[in-house]
Amino acid sequence: MKEVKNYINGRYTNSIEDKYFNNINPATGEVLSIVHEAGRKDVDMAVCAAREALKGSWGQLTVSERTEILYRVADGINKRFDEFLEAECLDTGKPHSLARHIDIPRGAANFKVFADMIKNVPTESFELSTPDGAGALNYAIRRPKGVIGVISPWNLPLLLMTWKVGPALACGNTVVVKPSEETPTTTAMLGDVMKEAGVPDGVFNVVHGFGKHSAGAFLTEHADVDAFTFTGETGTGELIMQSAARGVRDVSLELGGKNASIVFADCDLDKAIEGTTRSAFSNCGQVCLGTERVYVQRSIFNEFVKRMKSSAESLVIGAPNDNSTNLGPLISKKHRDKVLSYYEQAVIDGATVITGGGIPEMATEYSNGSWVQPTIWTGLDDKSKVVTEEIFGPCCHIRPFDNEDEVVELANSLPYGLAASVWTENISRAHRVSAKLEVGLVWVNSWFLRDLRTAFGGSKHSGIGREGGVHSLEFYTELKNICVKM
Repeated sequence: MKEVKNYINGRYTNSIEDKYFNNINPATGEVLSIVHEAGRKDVDMAVCAAREALKGSWGQLTVSERTEILYRVADGINKRFDEFLEAECLDTGKPHSLARHIDIPRGAANFKVFADMIKNVPTESFELSTPDGAGALNYAIRRPKGVIGVISPWNLPLLLMTWKVGPALACGNTVVVKPSEETPTTTAMLGDVMKEAGVPDGVFNVVHGFGKHSAGAFLTEHADVDAFTFTGETGTGELIMQSAARGVRDVSLELGGKNASIVFADCDLDKAIEGTTRSAFSNCGQVCLGTERVYVQRSIFNEFVKRMKSSAESLVIGAPNDNSTNLGPLISKKHRDKVLSYYEQAVIDGATVITGGGIPEMATEYSNGSWVQPTIWTGLDDKSKVVTEEIFGPCCHIRPFDNEDEVVELANSLPYGLAASVWTENISRAHRVSAKLEVGLVWVNSWFLRDLRTAFGGSKHSGIGREGGVHSLEFYTELKNICVKM
């Protein structure tokens, strides 16, 4: 049986406490590997190694030298592209067609993008008048924040982990990464790539395990970690904030969402159907930016529902390595039980099930996997749990609206505020509505179109802080002002 080990101070290590857990293939239900669970001593070793690496050669490198290494990390991922692709798809069950175009190439690109950014984004300077007329000059320099605790999710394991590790290392920090227990493999594999690229020992560390009473808690409780970055559910984010408050450590949290898509009657309906299908069902609905609430102007409501039904039913559920497959399984049986409980609740609450609502029939090889049908409902009350709580599955509720003010109020009615989409060919309306939505990101006539130079993050219960572009540099560095009297 394959083993997935912790990666500490430049080498793969066994669990000191001899604790292990199974890594399950969600497409088949089979055990893929045995994962070494990090105990408190393992985590302490990783944090100490990261602290020492800050004082060592990594801390002495110039920006140019550091970014050259990160370019080699990106090249190393691409060199082993097929290995990372296979591992990512086995851990998540997602189709190769999706991971080949998004997860792996974007995961590699994060190192180059932020390497370029740290070289090219300036700091500020000001000339100051003084009473003696000589003046003073103020200028800012960036210095690494220190040891960063990275807690990454299972839905886009490589991409969202490197989205944090890339800028952290570009800024000169060291990291201890706790990947999701559901998807440990590609994060562990990155240790080999780091080593081959010339990353000094201790700069990149990986500890495996769970949250409470395991590696996640041991990492956030460790007093020698300077900041934490986390993507995941809101409840876990609150616990991380509580731990980070001890010692006044910084946090960047991208949390849950119940994102709305607003479809006006003057939209390009073909674009709106295609974009909403992707936003509701891509990655089996396991995307933090995905759409679970769709609001459609009443005059096109029936046509939109009809076409969304057809679009959902055209999705191909099947073997991840089949190029025609575009919908994989959920991440686990536990998560499937959660999603199915919402499917059942929708019926109890009086929903009209437009399509789906259950478990698809699969070939024998995949019959024990965590599969569900893409599902669309109409007719639910706005206060139904299905409409107000994040499901994180391939589903959406479609509701009619009559006017702009009404739909803005509906979209803003929940405590979440991560993302939204607006579909309209009226440019004035697009700007007006986007400005009123209480979210961190708004897409107009598109979805998941990301420029890594722009701010990324949520508002309200969907997170705190921003990453991306200069905002990542602000989080992963301390900005120091130097005032020179002339």
